[in-house]
Amino acid sequence: MKTRKRFGQHFLHDPGVLRRIVEAVAPAPGETLVEIGPGEGALTRPLLERIGHLTAIEIDRDLAARLAAEFPADRLTITCADVLDYDFSAFPPGTRVVGNLPYNISTPILFHLARHADRLRDLHFMLQLEVVQRMVAKHSTPDYGRLSVMLQTRFRMHKLFNVAPGAFRPPPKVDSAVVRLVPLAEKPDWDQAMLEKIVREAFSARRKTLRNALSLTPEDYEILGIDPKLRPENLSPGDYLRITRQVCAR
Repeated sequence: MKTRKRFGQHFLHDPGVLRRIVEAVAPAPGETLVEIGPGEGALTRPLLERIGHLTAIEIDRDLAARLAAEFPADRLTITCADVLDYDFSAFPPGTRVVGNLPYNISTPILFHLARHADRLRDLHFMLQLEVVQRMVAKHSTPDYGRLSVMLQTRFRMHKLFNVAPGAFRPPPKVDSAVVRLVPLAEKPDWDQAMLEKIVREAFSARRKTLRNALSLTPEDYEILGIDPKLRPENLSPGDYLRITRQVCAR
């Protein structure tokens, strides 16, 4: 089937990679499993061999129709929709999510899912390798940035394995990787909008010192015990949470 460039479609077809993903997810009967972007169903089929029912979200109406015709509704519930508009709070607690995400909108999808982290048990995604490296990066390293902070405040993440371009049709121009995200047990006790604002300000001026990148007072730095001469990438996700709480407190 012809791919649609506007949807960023690269269909995974390598049997070995598909097997490794299914083994990493290890789905079991009775679990609520949601697949984002099933495409031609290469991952859908082996997942359905392990569980009785799967929910899939597919933006391409032609692909959605083909999968709906292949599987009965009691095995596969497929919704033709943009995942960015999908309300994941409709799923029960403990829902698991898997997918080969479109690389052109992977970051907005990750941020969207982070808002529903308290409903999810885990997430397994195929993403651009560069994005995965940024997701799991430690502070004070070159890959560390806004994506690292925003996701690490909600998830524990682990890169599972790399995937070469030849595993896809058509092959992307970049290497890929599979990553696991597990929501942190700690419930957010901070203002999420304020955290997003602070992190965005910090990393839009990552070459500057904190004194010049953030709108904090000398008293704030003293209370927090943070050196204002540090740069944004030198702060851990926990430091950004402390800054957020301090700003909201005053």
